[in-house]
Amino acid sequence: MYGAQHLHEFGGLPAVDFQHPAEEGSLPAADAAAWRVSVNPYGDDDGSWEEEFAAFLEAVDPARVRALIIGQWGEAYEEKSSVPIDLVIAAADRLTALEAVFVGDLEAEEAEITWIEQSDVTALLRAFPALTELGVRGGTDLVFPPTRHERLRSLTVQAGGLPVEVVRGVLDSELPSLERLDLWLGVSAYDGNTDVADLAPLLSGTRFPRLNHLGVRNSEIQNEIAAAVASAPVVARLRVLDLSNGTLGDEGAAALLEGQPLTHLELLDLHHHFLTEAMEERVRTALEPHGVRVDLSERCEPWGDRGAAGRYTAVSE
Repeated sequence: MYGAQHLHEFGGLPAVDFQHPAEEGSLPAADAAAWRVSVNPYGDDDGSWEEEFAAFLEAVDPARVRALIIGQWGEAYEEKSSVPIDLVIAAADRLTALEAVFVGDLEAEEAEITWIEQSDVTALLRAFPALTELGVRGGTDLVFPPTRHERLRSLTVQAGGLPVEVVRGVLDSELPSLERLDLWLGVSAYDGNTDVADLAPLLSGTRFPRLNHLGVRNSEIQNEIAAAVASAPVVARLRVLDLSNGTLGDEGAAALLEGQPLTHLELLDLHHHFLTEAMEERVRTALEPHGVRVDLSERCEPWGDRGAAGRYTAVSE
């Protein structure tokens, strides 16, 4: 089901592919782009990510680079993301303005999301105390031990299956500046074994005091999550609640409507859902007159005649 595209923007900047060799004058200013550094292991150029990254550091002013996107670094299902991460960390004394890093910006044609071999991404947080945004795609071998970081404002973890150890590590972290958290839980067939009880520290509102944008999405237990969110204290301080890309049906939407008020939200994102037209109308009628923007795009139909058992997440393999 996975069909992600490369990032078009990151860290508030347009994504630009670094091309080596670069023609003189062809590159934007170092601080005007989110730079994607990638190699194609199947192309004519057999250069390594290390060589490409070294060329990047020479072609731009690394002291002005604000956002870096780590794209394909080789055979994604053979080499872990520690390969490019270690190289970026080794250049920390040159990347003094770096604020945002995304690890694993691969399209499905390059590697399915569950083929992306990740590693301990918190090494980037330790190496870059000024980082404000961290994004990761792929849950295989992803490690996120509890960590403390004073300035991180946005954390995104995209996975077809997110191991509960990663979720617990995130929720046990001390991130006093975190405003946006986006977790793609995925499916049990790909090690997405988080349940609602594991989310209790997050939903209680006792974690991340500045959080105002919460995504708990792409889950095969989206109805159970919606029911828990309906009475979760954290919701009262959110601007955006994102429960999209999962198996949400009428029962989960009804739980949301019957729970605490949601009229303070700016956006309720439920896209890729299994709601009936009647329930869609109930949700809109309850929230849109109060100024809440509701995303109910991508209504899905269950596979075959399996009913609720035929529902599927937007991203799995």
